[in-house]
Amino acid sequence: MNNDVRLLALSEFLKTHRAKLKPNEVGLPAGGRRRTPGLRREEVAQLSGVSTTWYTWLEQGRDISVSPQVLDQIAHTLQLNEDERKYLFMLAHGQTASSAAAESPPVMSAATNLILSEFRHFPTMVSDRRCNIVGWNEAAARVFMDFSLVPTDERNIIWILFTRKEFKALAVNWSDFVRGFLAIFRSYYGQYVGDPWYNEFIVKMGKANPEFRNFWNHNDVSSAPEVFIEFRHAKAGKMLFDLTSLLIQGHNDLRLSVYTPSAGSDTEEKMRQLMRKHD
Repeated sequence: MNNDVRLLALSEFLKTHRAKLKPNEVGLPAGGRRRTPGLRREEVAQLSGVSTTWYTWLEQGRDISVSPQVLDQIAHTLQLNEDERKYLFMLAHGQTASSAAAESPPVMSAATNLILSEFRHFPTMVSDRRCNIVGWNEAAARVFMDFSLVPTDERNIIWILFTRKEFKALAVNWSDFVRGFLAIFRSYYGQYVGDPWYNEFIVKMGKANPEFRNFWNHNDVSSAPEVFIEFRHAKAGKMLFDLTSLLIQGHNDLRLSVYTPSAGSDTEEKMRQLMRKHD
């Protein structure tokens, strides 16, 4: 991500989160009719202890110096969560990924492969920092799709969510599913601002499916969102899962996404039946 793209991402992020807040949520009177949703720039500046001109420059994406203390105040004013705060700092300070991190191919360890096989009734996938799917178990293949049949260059969670109609038909609350993974993707996007692949991929996604841009503009950020998912499986019918996202410690930025049957549902039994049919 070059400097102009980084500053544009910072600008869009600040505008989006400013628009999400109502005056009464930050202790300000609602006042009269507002031309735009959310807080005004001068209100964010006032609450953050900076001048309106300076904050305007920051939100416009100008290349200006900003201290950690001021960023902390802005993050507090905009009520950012910890992942969003980290994302703000990475964009504002222009941190970049090392070339080694950018080029290092993902490696699945023997231990990770063993975990996949042991989670027999829990659909589980392993993805890298670009959300490319690098591993999955049989349960995931039975519930989602046989990823081995998907071309390697299309074996990306974000790409599949927006280009595979069968995936959209499977997930009843598809929008929640999408926003959860895009929040993860954006956390990587901010962490690896030095990797031009991300911006190229975002442009590619916008051309592949216009819906992508609408979801991307939400500017959600989370390193590990908890998502409840309802599937309508062709063979098993209604299935309810809780998605737990776990980072695998190491230099490869691998992530384990585990779909566990929701408590009180019959999903676990349906998973057992589904797996028995293919023994």
